[in-house]
Amino acid sequence: MHPQALIDICGELVELVLKFDHPADSVVSRFFREHRALGPRERATLAETAYNVLRRKTLYEALVMGAPKGSGSKWRRLAILGFHGPRDFLKGGLNDAERAWIDACDKVDVRTDSTLLDLHRHNLPDWLVQPIKSQLGTDGFWSYVNVVNTAAPLDLRVNTFKAKRSEVQKALAKAGIQSQITPYSPWGLRIDGKPALTKLEAFTSGAIEVQDEGSQLLALLLDAKRGEMVADFCAGAGGKTLAIGASMRSTGRLYAFDTSAHRLDALKPRLARSGLSNVHPAAIAHERDERIKRLAGKMDRVLVDAPCSGLGTLRRNPDLKWRQSPQAVLELVAKQTAILDSAARLVKGGGRLVYATCSVLPAENEDIAAAFSLAHPDFELLPAAELLTELKVEGAQDLCAGEAGEYLRLWPQRHGTDGFFAAVWQRKA
Repeated sequence: MHPQALIDICGELVELVLKFDHPADSVVSRFFREHRALGPRERATLAETAYNVLRRKTLYEALVMGAPKGSGSKWRRLAILGFHGPRDFLKGGLNDAERAWIDACDKVDVRTDSTLLDLHRHNLPDWLVQPIKSQLGTDGFWSYVNVVNTAAPLDLRVNTFKAKRSEVQKALAKAGIQSQITPYSPWGLRIDGKPALTKLEAFTSGAIEVQDEGSQLLALLLDAKRGEMVADFCAGAGGKTLAIGASMRSTGRLYAFDTSAHRLDALKPRLARSGLSNVHPAAIAHERDERIKRLAGKMDRVLVDAPCSGLGTLRRNPDLKWRQSPQAVLELVAKQTAILDSAARLVKGGGRLVYATCSVLPAENEDIAAAFSLAHPDFELLPAAELLTELKVEGAQDLCAGEAGEYLRLWPQRHGTDGFFAAVWQRKA
């Protein structure tokens, strides 16, 4: 496709994404279904351009004001700024004035340019700045911003029920895909770029699944054993469910509960590839469903990967910072509290309960955990750092927050993972 035509269609996609009517990934997917003639490279350029604009929206909107006349719509100009691809190719679709403008924009140093405000540097909504800065301090905040406004690496989880990590790493290398062992998860491999994985034998055989290292650590923290009764209370598409099932060596019984049958449907092909026979997906109407009541006090371990703002995943889902709001977080906090209270009823004496989110906000994390501990004296908080140390995770203390390492607290700029939180309790016998 000619550069000018590709720039124009990038502008169309940017306009749709910035309406924020739907999640960016679903908007991009629908756009591709409606433009089936687009090739793989064009699709990659379009998607990454849209995501670049989402990551640096406030900066790009400021720079757009300096675009020369005749540069088309605001959306096209944003697409030029966020264009994912060689600059020489991009300039092939621009006129002389636009080339001079993009050259000037490329020279802007957000750290020193006095014409820019902080909002142009951090590219976060105002309401989100203080909760993050109060946790990290000023220097830590800017380190976070520098990382969170870049694309995340691609992490894989090796299905240890079917293969060893070293064997999978060698198989990927033979396919021309270099990988590194993840620093914390014993199941993880990290690869650069976005190679096509779905046609690889390692994928079709169920030996690998795409899963962020932080998400793998949540499943590891549950520490499910062979033959136990376990529940993944908010299973979704089942990434953590499959990791838990593999750690159980396909024994015992593992319930994958979710209120969305559609999300559970996405688990079915993954479950078939995994080779696991101990996973039992079950759609429930709500957290107080009769099926939940019948299982009260019977579970050895329960994971509550609660619905949350998703603000720990901004490298992958940069639209969330513009689509979420303080009011939405308040509504989520009420839901998280109710779900955790209900899930706790499943845990038997001596059993383990894990509450987790992919959020960086204390309101969804430490505040929920502290309130639960206060309201449920029959549950004892277990320091996450001690549990991870027992599981032989290197640097376990550095992965945790609190004076005694009470909570797992992952940050992209510190740990290379998405932002995650987890609290662990044991029900008193």
